[in-house]
Amino acid sequence: MTEAQNLNGEIVLDVRNLQTHFFTPAGVVKSVDGVSLTVRRGEILGLVGESGSGKSITGFSIIGLVDKPGRNVGGSILFKGEELLNASPKQLQHLRGNRIAMIFQDPMMTLNPVLSVKTHMIETVLAHDNVSRQEALRRSIEALSMVGISQPELRIESYPHEFSGGMRQRVAIAIALLHKPDLIIADEPTTALDVTIQSQILSEVQTLCRELGMGLIWISHDLGVVAGLADRVAVMYAGRIVEQGLVDDVLDRPKHPYTAGLIGSAPAANERGARLTQIRGAAPHPLKRPEGCAFRTRCDFANDTCLSEPAETFGEHSHRWRCFHPLSPVAGEQTL
Repeated sequence: MTEAQNLNGEIVLDVRNLQTHFFTPAGVVKSVDGVSLTVRRGEILGLVGESGSGKSITGFSIIGLVDKPGRNVGGSILFKGEELLNASPKQLQHLRGNRIAMIFQDPMMTLNPVLSVKTHMIETVLAHDNVSRQEALRRSIEALSMVGISQPELRIESYPHEFSGGMRQRVAIAIALLHKPDLIIADEPTTALDVTIQSQILSEVQTLCRELGMGLIWISHDLGVVAGLADRVAVMYAGRIVEQGLVDDVLDRPKHPYTAGLIGSAPAANERGARLTQIRGAAPHPLKRPEGCAFRTRCDFANDTCLSEPAETFGEHSHRWRCFHPLSPVAGEQTL
């Protein structure tokens, strides 16, 4: 996909200032604290960050899967112009699995071990479309073929335990593709797979998004995966997106020190034998986040200015960041 297509394509999802909080006896956890992002048709957005940064909760919030004591308390989720933030359960049920699909990290969250793949897929089709079981079966076999499962006419009769982990994840992806949705949210679906299978699935997913014109949010902590898969990337820290833009802009010319730290801690980004760059300290406790910039307690450039919340700064090609001390084009150097 070209840069122009990235910036000018039809917007499928427009999230603005999304806030999802969990109301616990110990206090309020602001898991998602003012997240804004967009996804266009045929575009892949990588959502990256450390564990606990709010990536998965952002995905669950968009699709309406946040359980109590959590709830969306503010913002806007526009899906093809339709507001989903306060949508009724009936509205969300119509959209989920139909126009918006989710792929979970563990395929067994999608697959019932006592049901055959055939039953899973046919019932998924019939839940949203008034077609014959024969047509539902045809669509199911077609979807299995799309994700690279050989002999789909035979394998569809199998049960989940008869598949390897990689094959189960392919089945889960095939189920997500059954209705050719406008948007797919994938929550680290290849994390537990070996690199060869992971690479095959990533290539197939990328091709399918282009061919079918689907928007995809790929949630991951692996910058290497996102670098090879996504068109744009959004970096989350402590419930907020601290930097986002085209993959090449963000990963080659990071502006936020946290983004640069993530890149520096990845073995692939360093010369063989060189020490990895380590982000000092640990992410703040969700109930004890510091005032102002949440990253300031771990940042080498922080000063009293960082006691205030940084506004968003806009650069070229939709590249934007939240930092009072953005880095120069050479990662790790502070702008003077």
